[in-house]
Amino acid sequence: MNKISLFLALVLPVCAMAQKLTLTGTVTGLPDNTPVILIDLENGSSKLGEARSKAGGFVLTGKLEAPTILGLMVGDTMKTAVFLGNEKVKVSGSVKTKMDDWKFTGSKTQDDFTEFQDQFIPRFEKVNQLGMVLQSGMGSDSLSNAMKSQVDDIQKNVDLFISKHPSSPVSAMVILSTIGFTEDIAVLEKRAGSLTREAMATAMGGQLKKALIDARFNAVGSVAIDFMQKDTLGKDVSLAQFRGKYVLVDFWASWCGPCRRENVNLVKTFQKYKDKNFTVLGVSLDEEKDRWLAAIKKDELAWTQVSDLKGWENEVAQKYRITAIPRNLLLGPDGKILAKDLRGEDLDHKLAELLDK
Repeated sequence: MNKISLFLALVLPVCAMAQKLTLTGTVTGLPDNTPVILIDLENGSSKLGEARSKAGGFVLTGKLEAPTILGLMVGDTMKTAVFLGNEKVKVSGSVKTKMDDWKFTGSKTQDDFTEFQDQFIPRFEKVNQLGMVLQSGMGSDSLSNAMKSQVDDIQKNVDLFISKHPSSPVSAMVILSTIGFTEDIAVLEKRAGSLTREAMATAMGGQLKKALIDARFNAVGSVAIDFMQKDTLGKDVSLAQFRGKYVLVDFWASWCGPCRRENVNLVKTFQKYKDKNFTVLGVSLDEEKDRWLAAIKKDELAWTQVSDLKGWENEVAQKYRITAIPRNLLLGPDGKILAKDLRGEDLDHKLAELLDK
């Protein structure tokens, strides 16, 4: 090794270790001695740095292993999330404006994070609004279609964002924060695979890798996990009892308008295929037994129904990570998941493909 190589070998690691985050703030109207704290949200909300303001300014320093989401707190009431790495960053703003509107410069990761917030937060809020209406039982087919359209729009923008920022750790966060909008593991793995090693070598990338492992749970082609719950007469019923049949595990509730409307189609499908090795197992997210039983009778649901009457805390729904209804899984005689969320003609066509042979 020559002298230059030896020098670089000794000095470069030291330089790398010396890298740190420096956040310099200039805030109009900020009183002197205001506490300013930087919190590492990815590390148990541990305090990364702390300073006191003077003449509207402050300087915070800290060392990060990789770019990550941090919490910036100014005083007792002002706080915001930032996505920073070991870099020199400046922030400017006013106590009269929201911290979310303060301007950060010097960090490409923070720029990407701001772009994510601008593009996705309004879309998430719209989905939440639609979801609340649908779950209240006041939904309609038009609202269900609006929800599907909104989710499709989010999916399109996820792909656009990560194709634009393949090396950004924010892209890992984008995939992670939208992972609940698709259960297609192939889509999720393709998205993650399009990111660079740099994007995945962060705490957010690590969380995404774990989430992908979790996403393989109950994926199409896997064996549905067994469960046991009491039927309308209080008798234990297990999913394993249905081995050897094609079975649709249907998550619903008496208070769910879209579920009740779909019951009309499901009754017709059940009558058409019940003698061809097909049945339905209903899992209700009801809390009141009388309403559950009344809905079964009114909708003429002639298949097995189970519930623990814990509403959204239904243990089977929790086990299957059900966050919205109606939801269903079509299982084959071997217990493997063949398809998900088939309704109306889609379910009828799938069963015809499987059973009309």
